[in-house]
Amino acid sequence: MIGVSIVGGSGYVAGDLLRLLLAHPGVEVRQVVSRSNAGRFVHSIHPNLRGRTSLKFEAREALAKVDALILALPHGEAAHSIESYAPLAERILDASADFRLRDPALYKRFYGDEPPAPNWLPRFVYGLPELHRQEIRAARYVSGVGCNATTVNLALWPLVKAGLVDPLLPVIAEVKVGSSEAGANAGESSHHPDRSGVVRSYAPVGHRHAAEIRQETGLQNVHLSITAVELVRGALATAHVFPSARLTEKDLWRLLRDTWKGEPFVRIVHEKQGNFRHPEPKLLAGTNFADVGFAVDEDPDGRPRVVALAAIDNLGKGAAGSLVQCLNLMLGFDETTALGFPGLHPI
Repeated sequence: MIGVSIVGGSGYVAGDLLRLLLAHPGVEVRQVVSRSNAGRFVHSIHPNLRGRTSLKFEAREALAKVDALILALPHGEAAHSIESYAPLAERILDASADFRLRDPALYKRFYGDEPPAPNWLPRFVYGLPELHRQEIRAARYVSGVGCNATTVNLALWPLVKAGLVDPLLPVIAEVKVGSSEAGANAGESSHHPDRSGVVRSYAPVGHRHAAEIRQETGLQNVHLSITAVELVRGALATAHVFPSARLTEKDLWRLLRDTWKGEPFVRIVHEKQGNFRHPEPKLLAGTNFADVGFAVDEDPDGRPRVVALAAIDNLGKGAAGSLVQCLNLMLGFDETTALGFPGLHPI
């Protein structure tokens, strides 16, 4: 059995990591570290795991060497401590944004400061298997992905890969997100009377995940807005693209099928009728699936426009699910191991 430990074990991402890894046939969760909860049972913070594990949270000082270490710490903490974690594991996966960007200048532009560990940035592979599968297989260090960036990257990737995005025209992406994206710590914006029922444009410009979209797609004329909606888990990207050539619905079908053929977690959703004819994040809660779709504006009198769609669970494909998929690739397991949950309907 491969030993895996988690540092930063009290957050929502860590809870989903534990849910998945405790069901993994090739993995044993050895330790779960939480400074503020040391000595408490893991299920006291993650109540859905009651009866699934008798693990208790441990202090950082008790962390032992292990085959793979997953860091699920607040932004900046992993980067400041990576030198002390590196000797403890052959492979490290980091859920935060600390090592997602390869370019220090891009990091500074979007995060406002110099990266705390710039020499570590090139050592990490960006942890989106659909774009970096072979690199992840060979990697010792893998970063997590931004959930908003992942929805947009998966929505845009077929057009980007085919070179069909006009670089002179803007790509406008809007992502609707659930409350779990804000994390487990309550704050003014997550106070129930203020959060419940909102359609809140909380980041119309300047969201940090735009940096990952630029890095992964190579598009510089891409603009991101984030809207909070009445949802706990989930993210839905709606990206408006002006292609460099006119595309029909048949063209888009062919493009998406060619791009996503053989991908175990990407499903094309494009139906003529029914409630679920386009990607719907509600159906993806708890899964590692990404549902992608499209619509084509074939207005003969105007500029052709493609609306690229993608939906994920922000804690699943947008965080813990992708990390477990990466871990499987790094360790030589089938990449779908422990990730087969299909979601629920109705929910």
